[in-house]
Amino acid sequence: MASTRAPEIKKGMAVVIDGEIWFVMKRDHVTPGKGQALHHVNLKNLKSGNQKNLRLGSNDTVEVAYLDRKQCQYLYKDTQGFVFMDEESYDQFFLTDDVVGELMDFIKENESVQVTFHDGAPLTVDLPTSVVLELTDAEEAIRGDTATNVTKNATTETGMQVKVPAHIKAGDKVKISTEDRSFLGRVND
Repeated sequence: MASTRAPEIKKGMAVVIDGEIWFVMKRDHVTPGKGQALHHVNLKNLKSGNQKNLRLGSNDTVEVAYLDRKQCQYLYKDTQGFVFMDEESYDQFFLTDDVVGELMDFIKENESVQVTFHDGAPLTVDLPTSVVLELTDAEEAIRGDTATNVTKNATTETGMQVKVPAHIKAGDKVKISTEDRSFLGRVND
């Protein structure tokens, strides 16, 4: 694998540190009043989801991880985890609940998604910024509570709990942010 110097690290890169793959979330160049310039790098572990900060000097190097993204279909969940199928080779593989558990709230069975691989091994699922899901259940709106921004609990077809405005009802399709699970709007067919 190739390595790169700290000034060349960019947001979105994948690097290998202590044998684990980390995704660069943010990088800041800091020039203190005295001494050498530093590079503060915020990282997220692609397997565990843990985050850490790294402080590097301008001459420090890190190993670059080359990732492969493939279009795969989510088939079903069983006792070993979530089963996916590569849409080109038709090979099936598992991603465990502790790796992609929270991400699966946004993915329906038989849906096509992008999966990130490193050295042929699946790492995680890449989600778009928002998804459209149908509501299977929604609380009844309280009469007279329509004048303000009142929200109520609702359940999507994947089982995820979301807060929606009072006028939204079961059977509606809604757009949900994958970053903070917030309601973005109703989708008309």
